[in-house]
This record gives sequence, C-alpha cells and structure tokens, in this order.
Amino acid sequence: MPFPFINSIASWVLKQRIHQIELFLKYPHEVQEELMMNLLRSAEETVIGQKYDFKSIKSYATFAERIPVSSYEDLEPMIELTRKGAQNVFWNTPIKWFAKSSGTTNAKSKFIPVSNEALEDCHYKGSKDLLCMYLNNNENSELFLGKSLRLGGSSQIYENNNTYFGDLSAILIENMPIWAEFSSTPSNKTSLMSEWESKISAIIQETKVENVTSFAGVPSWMLVLLNRILTESGKGNLFDLWPNLEVYFHGGVSFEPYREQYQKILPQSHFQYYEIYNASEGFFAIQDLNHSNDLLLMLDYGIFYEFIPMDTYGTPQQQVIRLADVELFKNYAVVITTNGGLWRYLIGDTVRFTSTAPYRIRVSGRTKHHINVFGEELMVENTDKALAKTCSELDCEVVDYTVAPIFMKDKEKGAHEWIIEFQKDPSDLAKFQQLLDETLQTINSDYEAKRYNNMTLNPLKVNVARKNLFYDWLKENDKLGGQHKIPRLSNQRTYLEQLLSMQEQVI
Repeated sequence: MPFPFINSIASWVLKQRIHQIELFLKYPHEVQEELMMNLLRSAEETVIGQKYDFKSIKSYATFAERIPVSSYEDLEPMIELTRKGAQNVFWNTPIKWFAKSSGTTNAKSKFIPVSNEALEDCHYKGSKDLLCMYLNNNENSELFLGKSLRLGGSSQIYENNNTYFGDLSAILIENMPIWAEFSSTPSNKTSLMSEWESKISAIIQETKVENVTSFAGVPSWMLVLLNRILTESGKGNLFDLWPNLEVYFHGGVSFEPYREQYQKILPQSHFQYYEIYNASEGFFAIQDLNHSNDLLLMLDYGIFYEFIPMDTYGTPQQQVIRLADVELFKNYAVVITTNGGLWRYLIGDTVRFTSTAPYRIRVSGRTKHHINVFGEELMVENTDKALAKTCSELDCEVVDYTVAPIFMKDKEKGAHEWIIEFQKDPSDLAKFQQLLDETLQTINSDYEAKRYNNMTLNPLKVNVARKNLFYDWLKENDKLGGQHKIPRLSNQRTYLEQLLSMQEQVI
C-alpha cells in the first residue's frame, strides 16, 4: 500500500510539467514549426529523407510542396521493409515495435511503427500529462493512494524477424515504466491475456480486493467489465466496492451514448470524467479542465499537425493547412508527421476546433465513418449526441449502434437505417424514431435540409437489435476486447447487412 508521501511527491513532480505546457500554449506556432524542422533534421539520412531531400527543406512551404500526403497503403512498402529487419528507412533510430491496428474500416491489419521516441516522448508523456492536468485541477486528489483499473487490448506480443507487434496497449504494458506498473491493476500478465472472457474473470478476481481510485479504458468495454463486477460482487454501485474512486480516464469512442449508464453505477457528483484522444499513431489531446468536453491539443509530443477541411477532402480542390490557419467549428481530417517515422500521414480521424487560444478540439468522427450519400454530411459526433439526448428524454439506454443509408430506388427516396441494441428499450419505438429524427435535424442543418418535407430523405428507420448482437458480431470478426470499436456510420450497407443477417442467430 503506497504511503501518503508518495502522493505528494508524485503530485509535485507531475505539476512541474505545467511550466512546459505553458510554453506551447503561449507560442503554439513556433513550437510546431521548430518541431517540424527537428523531425526533418533527425531523418535526413533515412531512405525517405534522401528521397525527398529533407536536408534542403528549410520552410513549411517546401515541406508541404515536396512530401505528399500519405495513406497507410502508400507507406506500407517501407513499413514492411522495416518489419523484415531493415532500419533507417523512415526514421533514424531503430524501430522494433509495431502497433497492430485494424481500426473499424478495414479488415486488413495495419502495422504502425512505434519508435523509442514515440514511446517516451509521446505515449508515456501523454499518460503523465493526463495525470498532471488532473492533479493540477484537483488539489486534494488522493489518486496515488490507490490504483488505476486499466482495461486495454486483448493481444499478446508477437515476434517477426527480430521486430515485435501487438495491440498498442500490449506494447505500452511491455515497455511500461515502473511508476506506471506500480500504480495499476490488474497485473501485466492478466492485462495481456488474449481470450476476452477469461480475461474479464481474471480482472474481476484481481481488482475487487484492491483500493481502486481510477479507471482507464474505452467506455463501451469498460461498461461491460464494471457491470459484471457489480453483478458478481452484489454491490449497489461501484462506490460500495471502491469508496475512494475519483476519476475515469476514457477515450477511443464517444462517451455521450454511455454517460447516463455510468452515472447510475457511479452516482456521486464528485466523481470526475477525463477524456483523452490517442491512437496507435500517437497521443494527441487531453481534457485539461474539469467538467469539459474540449481536449487540449498537445503540441510538443513529437507530432507536427496539418489539417484538411472536410468540405474539400478527397476532391480535386483538397487543400492542406497548418494549425495557424484552422477555423473554429469546421470539420477537418487530421494529417500527422511523427517521431515514429510517419510523414504527412492521414490517420482517418476528423476533429473540429472549439478554441484557438489555446487550441482545443473535439473528435467529430472518421473520414470513412460518415454518411454523405445525399449531401447530409452526417458525422459520428452528430449521431452520438442525438442518440444520447433522445435516450435521456425517453428514459432508455443504448449498448451499441450503427447506421447506413437506404439508397434511392426507382422513385423511392433515400433514408437512414439504424440498428440499435438497447440496454433498456424505449417504451414506444415509433416515438423514439420520431424524436431521434427531429433531434438529428436540430443538430445537423444539412440533414435538416434533406429531410425538409421529405424532399430528399424519408424519416429514419430503427431496427431493434437482439441482446448481445454487437458482441456476437465482434466475436465473429475476432474483434473482442478493449481496443476494438463498432463502426458507427458508413456510406455502404456492409456492416448493417452483416448485423441484420445475424439478428436471428443466437450464438
């Protein structure tokens, strides 16, 4: 059991970081420009550095003109070379770790390079900064008097030609500094178990006897775990089991559809929720204020940011802009250059800025996870928000959902078709459909215009999923576990049709 003085020392050490954060808050563009030049200088002698003559790049204009924006498929040949043992290909220090990521849009696995610099100066630095922000805002915290219940991915580490790959969470645990392991539960051995059901049982056995003060993990999967813990312990809420709970650090999917369900099992008003935005490619942003939905973009993690306005994304008019040129409340695709050797890489996420002094964002969706078949520009942020509001008004709860278009046929207009698995069903499905449709219109003016007088779109359609449908779909696709997500929106009907075909199966 840690002694109280450890809490004080940890708080003091972490708070020293505030002064460094203040530097990029005050000089965001200068910090980013210097970072870009440092990345270029580091990689001058690499294969890619010589290909694009990094040595002669002295300005952002030349950087943007010379190096193309890349997808994973563009970088894959170089990544595969490194996975086979070649080095100095796209980064100047040895790359031996690769974060395996299939995301939600592609069945083919991606292997994201993770350098030592990316581990230390990005991923672990982000974890420390998260604690730094929280402690700075909560002076009386006793976070370090207990442990953090972490729920990561479900994969072990695999070797390939003296390089290693696995879930990012597995890589982080494998390389975890002592301070992080000391303050976490369950054990590394349990955290890295690959079979999901066995892992959940093992986590429950280990954690129920600990003094848990915080949670960390993806909201959808964490909710499954916490509900299981409550069922097995027979407790009324989680404070009955862990009275010193303070905060839940969450990311990966939007928290909005799950907020009310968490508040039921964590009913004390002092309990905090802190959001992060990270991925296999890097740690990007952190909630820096209590009770906020905005995330502070972290500008000194070895990541140089660029953005593509979504209104021109994928068109001949597509333009890429710097941080200095972003506008408030517009949706942007994110482009990153990193200290892991990703150069002008499209990560597939979309964000919008809620502040430019300092730069704060909200994650609005995925470049491939939106619906724009009829010009409605529907983003995941819209559907999450509309669903949460509708459920709140009609006293129902959602487990998961996905949405796809109903394409126009002959003279029939299009529509959106939903399949939703409820924890608590709406008492009147027709009323639920109507309110969800109306709420979406108030949130998204493009959707409202297409719905006006049923001009282009008919009212949305909701299918009620059987219990465990999404869980079974994930299991069938080998996607059970903390890092995997349900594809929320799609311009195609692939996911929806798969789920509908499984609707009558009981697995």
